[in-house]
Amino acid sequence: MPLISSTSMLQRARQHQYAVAAFNVHTLEMLQAVVEAAEETQSPLIIQSTVGTVKHLGPDYIAAAAKVAADRTGLPIALHLDHCTDFALIVQCIRAGYTSVMIDASMHPYEENVERTRKVMEVAAAAGVNVEAELGKVGGVEDDIVVDERDALLADPEECRQFIGRTGVHTLAPAIGTAHGIYKGEPNIDFARIAKIAGLVDVPLVLHGGSGIPAEQVRKAVSLGMAKMNIATELRIAFSNAIKDVFTAHPDENDPRKYMVPAKQAVKRLAIEKMELCGCIGKAGDVR
Repeated sequence: MPLISSTSMLQRARQHQYAVAAFNVHTLEMLQAVVEAAEETQSPLIIQSTVGTVKHLGPDYIAAAAKVAADRTGLPIALHLDHCTDFALIVQCIRAGYTSVMIDASMHPYEENVERTRKVMEVAAAAGVNVEAELGKVGGVEDDIVVDERDALLADPEECRQFIGRTGVHTLAPAIGTAHGIYKGEPNIDFARIAKIAGLVDVPLVLHGGSGIPAEQVRKAVSLGMAKMNIATELRIAFSNAIKDVFTAHPDENDPRKYMVPAKQAVKRLAIEKMELCGCIGKAGDVR
């Protein structure tokens, strides 16, 4: 089947209180690994790329690989552009075949965030593409977007309701105390805030900073309305550590297949763990 918009996928997930795991990939092997994990577990899948990865590989190369995965597996797979501030790049990715995009204007004043999101919604509507936006600021580092933890602002529930009403955005990533990267201590997630936001809006909510959140906290966030969980840093670490292990054991190895295969296997194992945690295993058939 072709790549699909993540809108119906995430609406279904929220309705049935599970989340779809969304993985940031940076190489073909990482993309193949998460696809194989989804195929083995019959899970819906969101493949994501950051702006940096899009610039590194090219949106057409990434989209072509994702399209092959969707065609071969027959699974409901969406391709998402993560944390993009550049309108021109969003348009370029949509033209390349991305079925979901994130306009991150959370660093701007509220009214400007509304206007920038509306502009993307106009373009995406014609292509049937999902649009994700952010309110508040998620701490940590995502490519070249850096938010100091002291400056991270939590999303206001009433503002979330108004924002969705004014923009019509399909999915929302509210800042609720998570951070990008690996946590230095215990995450300070505001579950009451998630519940309040979910009670005011109908759209699926997105949990950013999913790497390293304790399992019980992920499950609670999902039960409250988080229908998508982003995983990036943990995936990179698993991939890189597997390669390092090969070179530690075999310093003279020069065949990329000899270190890419174990790296791919490590990513696949982790992806299956995250899919199980999100509760989306076996849910591929639910997506229409």
